[in-house]
Amino acid sequence: MSIEKRFDLGLVAGMALREKQIQQNFRPIIAVHKWFARRPGTLFRGLVLSEFGDRPLAECFFEANDFPGRLVADPFMGGGTPLLEANRVGCDVQGFDVNPMSAWIVREEIEHLDLHAYGNAARMLMKELNAEVGRSYKTDCAFYGDRNVSVKYFLWVKTIGCEKCSRAIDLFPGYLIANDTRHPKHVLVCAGCGELNEVDDPKHPGHCRNCKGALRVQGPARRNRCACGHCGHVNAYPRPAEGPPQHRMFAIEYHNPNRRDVHRGRFFKKPDARDLARYETAAERWRNTAPSFVPKQEILAGDETDRLHRWGYRHYGEMFNSRQLLGLELSCHHIAAVSDTRVSRALATNLSDLLRYQNMLCRYDTMALKSLDIFSVHGFPVGLVQCESNLLGISNGNGANVGSGGWSNIVDKYAKAKKYCEAPFEVRTSNGAKTFVPIKGEWIGERLNGARPRSVSIACSNASTLVFAPQSLDAVFTDPPYYGNVQYGELMDFCYVWLRRLAGTGSEGFGRESTRSADELTGNLTESRGIGHFTEGLSAAYSAVALALKPGAPLAFTFHHNSVEVYHAVGVAILDAGLTCSATFPCPAEMGGSIHIQGTASSIVDSVFVCRQTGRTEKRLLFENEAQLRHIVERDASHLRAAGMKPTQGDIRCITFGHVTRMAIWRLRKLWKSDLSVEERLARFAREAASLCNIAAVLKSATADLARRRFELAEDACPFDMDFSDAVSF
Repeated sequence: MSIEKRFDLGLVAGMALREKQIQQNFRPIIAVHKWFARRPGTLFRGLVLSEFGDRPLAECFFEANDFPGRLVADPFMGGGTPLLEANRVGCDVQGFDVNPMSAWIVREEIEHLDLHAYGNAARMLMKELNAEVGRSYKTDCAFYGDRNVSVKYFLWVKTIGCEKCSRAIDLFPGYLIANDTRHPKHVLVCAGCGELNEVDDPKHPGHCRNCKGALRVQGPARRNRCACGHCGHVNAYPRPAEGPPQHRMFAIEYHNPNRRDVHRGRFFKKPDARDLARYETAAERWRNTAPSFVPKQEILAGDETDRLHRWGYRHYGEMFNSRQLLGLELSCHHIAAVSDTRVSRALATNLSDLLRYQNMLCRYDTMALKSLDIFSVHGFPVGLVQCESNLLGISNGNGANVGSGGWSNIVDKYAKAKKYCEAPFEVRTSNGAKTFVPIKGEWIGERLNGARPRSVSIACSNASTLVFAPQSLDAVFTDPPYYGNVQYGELMDFCYVWLRRLAGTGSEGFGRESTRSADELTGNLTESRGIGHFTEGLSAAYSAVALALKPGAPLAFTFHHNSVEVYHAVGVAILDAGLTCSATFPCPAEMGGSIHIQGTASSIVDSVFVCRQTGRTEKRLLFENEAQLRHIVERDASHLRAAGMKPTQGDIRCITFGHVTRMAIWRLRKLWKSDLSVEERLARFAREAASLCNIAAVLKSATADLARRRFELAEDACPFDMDFSDAVSF
């Protein structure tokens, strides 16, 4: 049982915490394509090395490792992090996911690519696009008169017609488009004439420099109501019966490198007649285009997609403006003409990822002054002010990109990701300084320059129906769905409907018109998928891999949820599989500032469950009362503090749920009846968990400890601090 003995919680938690702040710097491979809620690669590297290695984790983490002949599986591969980490250290891997986009993305991550051929094709694509639509992304400098400088972002506001006077109304929730965090002053739109004004104090903004009208921050649109500025009538929105919402371009941020030495801050302007004409030229060209690649699929009903329906969106092609549609259609034509199949697949992947920024649901971050992609909150939030990025992207001339969301950004990230496959590294931090440590001898892929090949098997398959050879797996590392947290299928359809038209239906799973599946293990009200469905699916998957595990081999997975009832489902699945949980420990899983959890009580910490058919567990982890549980939780929290975290109430809750689940499994394992109905199994597990302790009391005590700033590192808390001199076998 190597994970339980060798896993260094302090080392891994500290690295995972830093990784999640800028994940692409630690694991560039994730930039191949967006996937949701990726767990830290450093965590799974720690798990793999702890299980298969024979040295302390701190000694081998920053050195090359190779484990030939070890077979690792992931039944819920998603973005592929566990598989990538196992493949990187020489393991053979098998990955499965019910979503065809997952299979496509993981293949793109692992499969070898000729970077020279890819680079040439990407440069040719961008050169051709620039010749065809580059003029649409130019503007004239409002400060110095320079012609044809590059636009970074176009800002659009939703509009409706007044029900009383029929005049167009701008649905501005507020008139501030940039604050003074990364710009010398605050930038306000004048409600009267639309001119942009730079002000020192938004609380006392003064008057418009153009029309002399009073400036204000608060806009008229709030709580789905907006008063007409012409007649005063209060209008309701959205109006789905009228179709997709209309938009008006009201601001531009652009890049003028010629004035870098004399201009302070960013460049903003109100669109002029030439800007509007450039857009209209692109729109007219689009109206005269017979598209071959723009998807025609209807947006299906769903927990997330119904947000789109409420705004009148019915088809995926309606979520883009005319300039975006023209550029994306032309991009597809050029990609389809690339003769090298592998390179064409790479560019198709790029286009699919580019879609996140090339749509009319992106928002503009008024502090960071950049576009927020459509999936920044793991959903389909429809804002009132949208951001259109430059399709081509902008280079500063030194090889770095300016702004985000263009082809040059996506290609650059993808190339770095594939270079990382050939030359992976780790980031060591000492006294606040980061050092990139090359790990020579490790690589990601199925082959590389004549080195020993690895077996890589990726399949679009339902985890609950998997069949493995008995006792064939050396380990299963996975990050299963978290019940209702992310609607993977509904969100991934946004990219899939484009990629499917471009790549064709020949790829595995691409015969389906949607990535959605009745077997998807997410809670979903639209599809009437509840906790029972989640429990049964997770149970079937864990039972399948348990039969395939070699004696004593681990199933290790990450999990967190705000509801203890969902942990009951996890416990039932482990028991149904005939496994026992030998350890749970916490590890950072999200950024503290993640947009999709800001303002919520959500945890940024996962519980890592280590489960086996036979093994040993540390005796002092087998708590019998609330005081013992509180001590275990305090020790975990002290480790996280030592790693640089400040555990929140939500973090403590998830840590507690993980330990209660582990202990309930321990007490139920010998008399468990997996043939009972799912409702009976869940109820039995819930009773056992409740009998262990009063969770509310434990959390109340922990909250008080947080308020008193307790959970400092205990004297006996060395890294993970597992002591098997007094262990209990199972």
